[in-house]
Amino acid sequence: MKSLVNLDGKVGLVTGIANEKSISTGVAEACVEAGAKLVVTYQNDKTRAFIEPVLQRLGITDAYLMDVTRPETLGEVYERIEATHGKLDFAIHSMAFAKRDDLHGRVVDASADGFAMAMDVSTHSFIRLAKMVEPLLEKSGGGSLVTMTYLGSEKVIANYGVMGLCKAALEAATRYMAYELGPKNIRVNAISPGPLMTRAASGIAGFDGLMAAAVERSPMHRLVTPEDIGGLTAFLVSDASRLITGGVHFVDAGYNIVA
Repeated sequence: MKSLVNLDGKVGLVTGIANEKSISTGVAEACVEAGAKLVVTYQNDKTRAFIEPVLQRLGITDAYLMDVTRPETLGEVYERIEATHGKLDFAIHSMAFAKRDDLHGRVVDASADGFAMAMDVSTHSFIRLAKMVEPLLEKSGGGSLVTMTYLGSEKVIANYGVMGLCKAALEAATRYMAYELGPKNIRVNAISPGPLMTRAASGIAGFDGLMAAAVERSPMHRLVTPEDIGGLTAFLVSDASRLITGGVHFVDAGYNIVA
């Protein structure tokens, strides 16, 4: 399929690929189709085995371990990107985690350690990633950072629990970093997809009901796909969006306007 945007000559970092159905898989596909050279990261050796088919299909050879709870792995990824490419044009943050009890339980019952862990992996990791790649983006004369959020940041979604707080903070971080990095020509945006079945979503109780409601109530009566998210992401990291920053951009068939 011919891409609607041009990423020829651009080098991008994509995090969060877990398997063929991941949001980040759709993002990687769209960016490769648009001409980008990609570096991807995986959390551990088990994850690497699951993403191998994606890497082979897309011809991605630069795949490095990066566990955001281990700061040294971010430094190692930085060094490899700098040594191999010398720059970076964009980076995609797509990772989140919360303990099951904190995800499904009441927010008022969230444990202190569970809340801290959820915020660290789901929100502060975007800040750490931005700090890591900032010098590489500067070498390109600027660039684009994109993270993935969800409607639970601004509306109460059943069984989304503490993750709703994490996504609200993530969107605030997007705005603040857009303000701080704008003078360096670095754009920061968040994408808010509608519900779709991924490995992460499978851990949310009643998620099938969320998807059914999205089809029934959205103006276009359709579910979003990883390819839809990938298309928007490719646009946001392209030069076509050079003055778009600090926003939360929905791709959900219009569900957010009626939910």
